Amino acid sequence: MTTDAGAPAPSILMTLDQHHAARASAARLADEFGDRFDAETIERVLHDSFEQLAPSSRLPHFLPLLAERFARQRLQALARVGGETRGGVPAVLFLCVQNAGRSQMALGFLHRYAGDAAIGWSGGSHPAGEVSPVAIEAMAEVGIDLTREFPKPWTDDVVRAADVVVTMGCGDTCPVFPGTRYEDWEIADPDGMSVAEARVVRDEIERRVLHLLGTLGVAIA
Repeated sequence: MTTDAGAPAPSILMTLDQHHAARASAARLADEFGDRFDAETIERVLHDSFEQLAPSSRLPHFLPLLAERFARQRLQALARVGGETRGGVPAVLFLCVQNAGRSQMALGFLHRYAGDAAIGWSGGSHPAGEVSPVAIEAMAEVGIDLTREFPKPWTDDVVRAADVVVTMGCGDTCPVFPGTRYEDWEIADPDGMSVAEARVVRDEIERRVLHLLGTLGVAIA
């Protein structure tokens, strides 16, 4: 398949329904980012996002929508790298191995406490097929809904756009770029834990996120 904008066809074949959904996604992204990127760039990022999510996705019917959300994050990051949208708002990227537990919990707390005063992203070196059910349950106890989140890989554009990269267990596979602030949080992986054990991890992540926001000068919402 070749897109209308001439972008290369994805190596992972789409179903007809996925193709139609991807066209609608490209149109929505063009409405949002058309003043900063040409149609070919938008479609390239969208199709690359589809390809990166497809191997681990357990929800093929929703894959085009997830790819659109992933592409939106990456286009926002590209705009920051280009210096167009930083505006003094810090961006924090949380990385772990599967992007299914710790990094998703940290992102949930950042959104809860920072609101629009900080940008938050997450990713994994080897993304899982879904967010950990125990992480979802533990976070639901404190009123944070992770059911709409999904594991995704980290990409160079997002790493370069982040002001702070927080790593949790991804070791040498975590990306390193000069000029970026890095923090390594030694926090146990909640995968395989009971909810009671995951609560301890959750509370430690909450404490660290609050401290991080303080160091960034972000007022708690």
